[in-house]
Amino acid sequence: MPDATFACPDLTTFCRLDELGLEVTGQRLEPGRAVLACRVVEVDPDYWCRRCGCEGAPRDSVVRRLAHEPLGWRPTTLEITVRRYRCTGCGHVWRQDTTRAAAPRAKLSRRGLRWALEGIVCQHLTVARVAEGLGVAWNTANDAVLAEGQRVLIADPDRFDGVKVLGVDEHVWRHTRRGDKYVTVIIDLTGIREGTGPARLLDMVEGRSKQAFKAWLADRPDPWRQSIEVVAMDGFTGFKTATTEELPDAVTVLDPFHAVRLGGEALDECRRRVQQVTCGHRGHTGDPLYGARRTLHTGADLLTAKQQRRLEALFASDEHVEVEATWGVYQHMIAAYRHPDRARGRDLMAQLIDSVSHDVPAALSEITRLGRTLNRRAADVLAYFDRPGTSNGPTEAINGRLEHLRGSALGFRNLTNYVARALLESGGFRPQLHPRL
Repeated sequence: MPDATFACPDLTTFCRLDELGLEVTGQRLEPGRAVLACRVVEVDPDYWCRRCGCEGAPRDSVVRRLAHEPLGWRPTTLEITVRRYRCTGCGHVWRQDTTRAAAPRAKLSRRGLRWALEGIVCQHLTVARVAEGLGVAWNTANDAVLAEGQRVLIADPDRFDGVKVLGVDEHVWRHTRRGDKYVTVIIDLTGIREGTGPARLLDMVEGRSKQAFKAWLADRPDPWRQSIEVVAMDGFTGFKTATTEELPDAVTVLDPFHAVRLGGEALDECRRRVQQVTCGHRGHTGDPLYGARRTLHTGADLLTAKQQRRLEALFASDEHVEVEATWGVYQHMIAAYRHPDRARGRDLMAQLIDSVSHDVPAALSEITRLGRTLNRRAADVLAYFDRPGTSNGPTEAINGRLEHLRGSALGFRNLTNYVARALLESGGFRPQLHPRL
């Protein structure tokens, strides 16, 4: 293998300052940072006054300091010598153009701003960590990142294009008693259904009511609303009603997780009721029903031999026959969703809904209530089997990412900032796909 060929060290290229129209003229290493002295590279110097057109003469120079992307996590500062000119006619003073290096009045170079945005969006760093890497104050880093995120993502007019499948859910954005702690999150699930990419956060609305979601849909243009084909949601009827009123042509899908959860809640209520009747108290350690509370929620096809023996012993008692009946309904729901043939799974679910909707013994009150709910939302439950890939699971996953964001930031007090940070975190933003950055 031939020897590698090395070029002469070029600090300008190494620090990628040529992209900013700068050239390094010197460097200084301090204990806490690196300082690079730079000058502006002018391809076509403009010595002419923009007011009167007279020729300008060099007047003096000023130094503009910018935080640059860190090199080896050492904060790097650019000290740019900017020449100023005075018009020989009207006396107007102007300076060399440094807009390639940074926006007017900005404290971060464009490379430093890109590094900060990538760190927060792609590496999931905190603003405090980014500010430390840049060697600037927290407010400086936060304001710059939010402003750039607003420009390249939140204010992008094409952000809502191509959306055909929506997911909607509630989210707790703060755990305090002050103000409304709930928001409604709207997710784009089109990429999941079509296999073209992950889900992404579209928007976040304060409150979790029907009116909050309805108002958000009403604000969208008519062509966009007409393009929505499916809306996946949980069992909250407010989301269902808002969708029916604003998107009459869209199909609503009750998420499998929440449908099975309804069955699980009915099973828990039945277990607690029977526990009180048979033992006279809530579940204690050593009580058969209390000891099997987690085993009862395990799918029948996933039970171990020990768990199967535990359930057989539990159901051997006539006192637990109501729990056994409710458990059977719960397992039939799981089996319908797990069936490899979606058409057959749909038939099994339709049969189950029909069986629990009428002629249920009065003693099985939990199944009666479950049957009324499933019968009322039968179309939404069965719609899942007709539309593969439509589920609120990705919506719950994004909720988890937002929980991580709130935890790493140690909480948020301002909802506007939280929405902006959430859109950067889960809005599908990738710096390499945004040439405007």
